[in-house]
Amino acid sequence: MKDRKPGSQENEMTKQMLAAMASGLALIAAAPAVAQQGGSTGTVATMQHPILSFSVSEEVRSRPDQATVGAGVTTTAPTAVEAMRANAAAMDRLIAAAKARGIKAEDIQTSGINLSPQYDYSNRTDGQPPRFLGYQVSNTVRATTGKIDDIGPLLDALVAAGGTNIEGPWFAMKDPDAQLVGARGAAIKAAEAKATDYARLAGYRAAELVSIGEGGFAGPQPPMPYARMEIAADAKSTPVEPGRVSNTLTLNFQYRLVR
Repeated sequence: MKDRKPGSQENEMTKQMLAAMASGLALIAAAPAVAQQGGSTGTVATMQHPILSFSVSEEVRSRPDQATVGAGVTTTAPTAVEAMRANAAAMDRLIAAAKARGIKAEDIQTSGINLSPQYDYSNRTDGQPPRFLGYQVSNTVRATTGKIDDIGPLLDALVAAGGTNIEGPWFAMKDPDAQLVGARGAAIKAAEAKATDYARLAGYRAAELVSIGEGGFAGPQPPMPYARMEIAADAKSTPVEPGRVSNTLTLNFQYRLVR
C-alpha cells in the first residue's frame, strides 16, 4: 500500500470540512421555513378558536353582624408626663365602660396615641415667640362587638365615661367570604349565558370554559366618623341604624369559541 503524500492528505481534510459546513448551512437555511410553517399553523388555530375574556361582578347586601366604634380622650397638662398620666387615667375609665357593656378585652384595640406641645399664637407682637400652653395627649381605642342592637347604648356609656372623640360605627360581616358563596354560583351562571351569547353572535357553535380567576371582593366602606358628642345622662339612647352592608365579588373568565 502506497503512502499518501502530505499535500493530498491536507486536501482530503479540507474537502471534508467544506462538506460539513455546507450541510450546516443547509440546515440553517431550512430552519426559517419550518418556523414559518409552524407560525402560520398557530395563526390558523388561533383564528379557529379565538379566546373571549370578560369579568362578571355580583353584589350581595346583608344585614351586618359586627360593628366597631372608636372612642378617645384628649387631655392637656403643663408637662408631657402629667398629660400622659391624666390621659391614662381617663382611658382606664373608658376601657372599663366598654368592658361593662360586654366588650371582651381582645376586642378592644388602641388605634392611636398622639402627644404634642400646644402654643398660643394670638395677641403676639412682632418678634415675640408664641406662648407655650403645655402638652396635649389624644388617645383612641376601638371596640368591636357582635351585639348590633347595643351600639347606641355603648356609645352613650363611652361618652358618659369621659370619651370626647367618638368615631364610627363601622359595620361589617364576621365572615364576608361565606356571604359570597351564593354570589359565585350566580356569577358563573351569568358568565355561561354571556359566553354563549357572544359565541352565537360571532357565528360560533359554542363557548368552552378555559379559566376562572377571582379578582377579590370590595367590602363595605366605613361611614364618616361621628363628631364629638356630649350626651346628658338622662338623654334618650343614641339611635343607630345598621342598614345593610354590601360586598361585591368579581370573577374573571376566559372562554374558547369553537365552531
